[in-house]
Amino acid sequence: MSTPLNLQWHSDLHGSPQSAGSGRSARPDQDPEALLTGLNPQQRDAVVHTGSPLLVVAGAGSGKTRVLTNRIAHLLACGVHPGQIMAITFTNKAAAEMKERVVDLVGRRANVMWVSTFHSMCVRVLRREAKTLGLSSNFSIYDADDSRRLITMIAREQDLDSKRYPARSLAVHISNLKNELLTPEAAAEQIGNDMERKVAEVYAAYQRRLVDSNAMDFDDLIMRTVELLQDHPAVAEYYRRRFRHVLVDEYQDTNHAQYSLVRELVGTEGSDSGIEPGELCVVGDADQSIYAFRGATIRNIEEFERDYPQARTILLEQNYRSTQTILSAANAVIRRNPNRRDKRLWSDAGDGEPIVGYVADNEHDESAFVAGEIDRLVDEGAATFNDIAVFYRTNNQSRVFEEVFIRLGLPYRVVGGVRFYERREVRDALAYLRVLDNPDDTVSLRRILNVPKRGIGDRAEAVVAVHAEQERITFAAALRQAAAGEVALLNTRSRKAIAGFVALLDELQEVAAQADVAEILETVLERTGYRAELEASDDPQDATRVENLTELVTVAREFTETRAGAAPADESAADVDPSAEAVVSAVVPAAEDAEETSLGLPADDSLSAFLERVSLVADADSLPEAGDGVVTLMTLHTAKGLEFPVVFCTGWEDGVFPHLRALGEPAELAEERRLAYVGITRARQRLYLSRALLRSAWGQPMANPASRFLTEIPDELVQWRRIEPERAAPQVRSTWGSRGGFDRTGSDSAQAQVAARGMRSTGVQGWKDTVSIKLEAGDRVTHDKYGLGTVLSTEGDGPRATATIDFGSSGTVRLMLIGSVPLTKL
Repeated sequence: MSTPLNLQWHSDLHGSPQSAGSGRSARPDQDPEALLTGLNPQQRDAVVHTGSPLLVVAGAGSGKTRVLTNRIAHLLACGVHPGQIMAITFTNKAAAEMKERVVDLVGRRANVMWVSTFHSMCVRVLRREAKTLGLSSNFSIYDADDSRRLITMIAREQDLDSKRYPARSLAVHISNLKNELLTPEAAAEQIGNDMERKVAEVYAAYQRRLVDSNAMDFDDLIMRTVELLQDHPAVAEYYRRRFRHVLVDEYQDTNHAQYSLVRELVGTEGSDSGIEPGELCVVGDADQSIYAFRGATIRNIEEFERDYPQARTILLEQNYRSTQTILSAANAVIRRNPNRRDKRLWSDAGDGEPIVGYVADNEHDESAFVAGEIDRLVDEGAATFNDIAVFYRTNNQSRVFEEVFIRLGLPYRVVGGVRFYERREVRDALAYLRVLDNPDDTVSLRRILNVPKRGIGDRAEAVVAVHAEQERITFAAALRQAAAGEVALLNTRSRKAIAGFVALLDELQEVAAQADVAEILETVLERTGYRAELEASDDPQDATRVENLTELVTVAREFTETRAGAAPADESAADVDPSAEAVVSAVVPAAEDAEETSLGLPADDSLSAFLERVSLVADADSLPEAGDGVVTLMTLHTAKGLEFPVVFCTGWEDGVFPHLRALGEPAELAEERRLAYVGITRARQRLYLSRALLRSAWGQPMANPASRFLTEIPDELVQWRRIEPERAAPQVRSTWGSRGGFDRTGSDSAQAQVAARGMRSTGVQGWKDTVSIKLEAGDRVTHDKYGLGTVLSTEGDGPRATATIDFGSSGTVRLMLIGSVPLTKL
């Protein structure tokens, strides 16, 4: 098998139209048999299978990417035209990687294939078929933030209580309806309570506004494509004739709408014109289905054989990533899930290192242990910082790791923070570009109406909005009427400000008609005064915002140069934010046939293409590249599709992981167990599992029992670095971490070792200068050296205050409570 990278993404690219030359291979035709070299028997069967739908159940690390790419290459080598192949993945990087691998195998003719995400593919189809749907092909794509802004406007107009009906909640309900392919009319027919009634009303208004704005949200992209194929048989027949081979990666992550889209593309029975269903191949693993909260439906993969009775199923169980010890732990955990297809991962790489377990006194001790182990591994040459990842269940758990990493000087990066394109100044600049590309984009237009401030207040905006509603015209048209003095209730000052804004947009439109993306953006930032306002500010945050805008210009320039086939001129690209660079770095030329070229789709280096590319950048596309020399911190959900030589899985306590809300729900608990399986199988060589006896939550210490997933891992696979002490915490005993039956606490903790080096692992700042801690008998405390303890008695007050504390095996210690005592009350 090919050696996997430290960070192995499965990632996508919108197939943007570029010529692929003659479309012929740059090398002699590949021998189909040569493509089977090095494959194991199951992989070989998956590559050569023909004649019926195929389900490849690919266990973690079983080489599914190689199977997919070799299957495509094998089809091409056997005479299938590349234009007949459509491959769908979930991220831009996965699609780019897949296409590059196929090109390496069979040559540049593979560029004619459509390899993209669901959303990118749908955008391409919808722009191509815009006239059929009565759309303009330059429609805007609204992301989650744009959708919430529009829903907030609608909710305000409908006088909805923002606390009872928050925009975020309404947006989730509407998204769920669209994922089930339910229109506003269908939603109105299914009203069962007050919330559903309000959602249906907002949904109907929301869709009308989207149409008026010539815009679609992410859910619309798939829903409208399904409607297109269902309502227009001739269009469906065209795509079924064209794409005779459809391959879908990560099938377990599909929702109902995506499932329906695949069925419509492939067809389920022969049409009147004699077209047989296309050949469908889906790859996935039900054991890695962890996105139910996004609408993913595990039944799609579990019932594939029921949906396609003629289907063949092939299991890939040989793992090429992890040691057998790690795989045995993963197998032991996942086999507890009910109603799953039996599958056991195995490896011929040997047992490898044992799993290391650690029971921490608290979350600070846990983070100190992780930091100490990382330091040791790097010092010994057993790993580099880049080889190491720290996983946790929820984003808020990253704070304590960041604090101790900063104190100990460990380089790190948190994945999942504010992404580049979510930053305010970047969204403002992009909103200007979107208005220039689509003047009817109401959300973007209202965002920039008074940014930077130009004297158009909330009242003026509301007057124009009401006028647009009453006259049944777009907000953009209402603005022009306001500038012409045709809107009542608008004062002279506001009218002049609006007239100046409209004139500014007209000037920018003239520039946009003839300049490239970078020049347009530079002109926007200059003529609007946006950049000048930030540069004149004394706020250090604004200096950072200027840098982000400069970075956006760099990205726009590289986008144009890359699409034009030139090498980027600015070598500073290495410093570009990963989520920004995804717009240019994932580009792979995709050929377009002559018919599509004549359809008036946006030029590949146009403003429309740039905005589309920005809209379709996925979360996974902003993950850091290998070689950055930093430890990666991320949630377990974000870790899906990655692998690292060394993995720390932290916070394994019932109530933390599995999450508290899953403890009483069998379906959610099963998904949490799949999440544990995903986390374990990210590790290639070394795996660490840790938990804390006490963990702060909502400002209070919480004592959680060991995660039930830990008790499911066989004892012989884990080597305990530290176990649960006898007297450290009065919670219910668990079997994991208390097997030795002897008392250990405090002085042997990682937190104490950090304190012995003159540092703190807790987040308290300036503790040497604090006033005395107020303690009473019975209070729980944690000390950097002695660990967890219980206050037995206190004496004195102010500077003379002392406390006698029982620290378990570290003994009973009397401490002064003023000055330098590294003590925290829990």
